Amino acid sequence: MGLIGWLLQWPVRALVLLLVAAMPLGVELAGFQAALVSAATIGLLGTLLILPLKLVLALPWALTSLGGLIAPVSWLFDWLITVILFALAASLIDGFRLKHGLRSAVLGAVAYSVISAVFIRVLGLADVGVIRAMAAG
Repeated sequence: MGLIGWLLQWPVRALVLLLVAAMPLGVELAGFQAALVSAATIGLLGTLLILPLKLVLALPWALTSLGGLIAPVSWLFDWLITVILFALAASLIDGFRLKHGLRSAVLGAVAYSVISAVFIRVLGLADVGVIRAMAAG
């Protein structure tokens, strides 16, 4: 996904963060500005830290999933990375707080990723780069 896709998804993900904060999960946001900054931070952390986190978790992942043969274990490691990024963003951003610590991070990250995926697909923003390439070609 290119810059256009990221810019189109950014406010949607901020709104999803506000929706997650409205749920009784222990995720607290100060307002829309904090949601925008938090959504951008989660995206940037994901871009910068996904490879190092996968490298750190490679050995435990390979041992527990038998090298990827057991798909649910692989999905659990993807969720773990999502929880780490969500919690790290909350610790970095003023106005984004996890009221119940790890419990809020897990529940908030799962809700955020599932609701974001649904909204992005429904709005047709999942493959913005592909759509732009097809329109140009």
